[in-house]
Amino acid sequence: MDGWLKNCGTALGAMAAAVFLTPAPALADSLIENVNGMTLDSEGKVIRFAAMVIDDDGKVKQLLDRRDKRPREVDFQFDGKGQTVIPGFFDAHGHVMGMGFGALTLDLSDTSSLAEALAKISQYAADNPGRQWIIGNGWNQEAWGLGRFPTAAELDAVVADRPVFLSRVDGHAVWVNGAAMAAAGISSATKSPGGGSIEKSGGKPTGIFVDTAMDLFDAAIPAPKPVDRDVALSKAQDILLASGVTSIADMGTTMQDWQSFRRAGDKGRLKVRIISYAAEIENMIAIAGPGPSPWLYDDHLRLAGVKLYIDGALGSRGALLKKPYADKAGESGLAMLSSAQLKNKMSRAAMDGFQTAVHAIGDQANDDILSAIEELRYTYKGDRRWRVEHAQIVDPADIGRFAATGTIASMQPVHQTSDRLMAEARLGTDRLVGAYAWQSLLASGAKLAFGTDVPVESPNPFAGLAAAMTREDAAGQPFGGWMPKEKLSREQAWNAYTNGAAYAAFAEDRLGSLQPGRRADFLIIDQDILLATPEQIRNAQVLQTWIAGRPAFVRSR
Repeated sequence: MDGWLKNCGTALGAMAAAVFLTPAPALADSLIENVNGMTLDSEGKVIRFAAMVIDDDGKVKQLLDRRDKRPREVDFQFDGKGQTVIPGFFDAHGHVMGMGFGALTLDLSDTSSLAEALAKISQYAADNPGRQWIIGNGWNQEAWGLGRFPTAAELDAVVADRPVFLSRVDGHAVWVNGAAMAAAGISSATKSPGGGSIEKSGGKPTGIFVDTAMDLFDAAIPAPKPVDRDVALSKAQDILLASGVTSIADMGTTMQDWQSFRRAGDKGRLKVRIISYAAEIENMIAIAGPGPSPWLYDDHLRLAGVKLYIDGALGSRGALLKKPYADKAGESGLAMLSSAQLKNKMSRAAMDGFQTAVHAIGDQANDDILSAIEELRYTYKGDRRWRVEHAQIVDPADIGRFAATGTIASMQPVHQTSDRLMAEARLGTDRLVGAYAWQSLLASGAKLAFGTDVPVESPNPFAGLAAAMTREDAAGQPFGGWMPKEKLSREQAWNAYTNGAAYAAFAEDRLGSLQPGRRADFLIIDQDILLATPEQIRNAQVLQTWIAGRPAFVRSR
């Protein structure tokens, strides 16, 4: 998805040009009129409106129905022509720079076989002869029906003259060629690091490196320059705005990422609101020092906490399970932190008021993080809003522990439709009762926050809404939904993508809903999401995206 900021004619086009080409003067009240407006209140109940008044700070001043009097004097008035207006989506879990770089490098997410992937890699290498390394992402051996991981030898057959480094779709494994291993000094003698795995055959690395073993290549891969990072951030923002995402929790912000965000903010180019969770304690301290940062750039940027990892992903069999994988006897996943290490890191963050967001996919990993929270909450009292990122496979006995500890389940609905067949193979159907258990968690009293995990999945939140409502994929499979008792109503799903995500980031006082005092971040879309079918919602298009009452994206006709 490319940025499509083009002149849409008359007043709107002039306003958009003023925003992006020259510094814009402060505006008095604006009136967004003649719209099919809808938002959710703090209880998740629908509020409808026909017009919206926005103050000169870019906040909602008043919602009006058709009978209410309109203000007589406004500096700007926009006729919505009866189109649907909803709050901008808040993606509770994404990777902003990863998305930007992914869009600028080799993307294998659309390949359906190993042969197709190899052909695309070969063509990309031929088209980019000046690149020192071939960097890419998105491969998925499960989608290829391969039944195994791909190998370095297969890569060498198409690109042998320079290193190739390709991230799996979930970001928890890489596929490399012989030149990449040579550049990183990896040989048969190289041992798997703690929390990671080097796949070997006959004692030799096969070309697959899982979780922390991916770090073995860090020193060898040329680091992006600041200008490259700024281009990637710009690309990421274009994609998010076109998708209807106005705010995103960036999970795993590095110091270099933060510097890119700050450069964009300093230059007035930070359009999307980014709530950062630092990549590990070291980045947390380096970025924010003694405590979470304040809101910067008119609520466009904040460092709220830290992102930690307990385990890996199901696709690479790194998710930490209570029992061995059904399709690989003797393996139960990778523990990236011991119980003591996890609690030490969480304590270090909590003592200075940082929020913790912990990646946990397997049932043992979820048990571990809940146990840590149960212990730490007596030391670090108050509204901590502990977060579990993904919470994909949860032992049914552990579901009630989320609500009991005030722990937020930060989940990604499209993972369920993408992972369904793989999850069945990895675990067996008898161990899936607590898998992607949105309704069970919500019914227990837990808070849900929805996101996409972009670039692992598409940034399109409408696909997530449809998946949450139906538990069917884009092809309508399985008919009636997978484990249908875990479906959500459309209001429940929508709330998790707006109010729930804002609450999870301590941002519910300013983001997530179009209510007086909150930021006027909204979308104009081509569907009424309260009346449309799930299929129509999945295919909904964002016509315009507004940030703080000003247009940030306008789809070209």
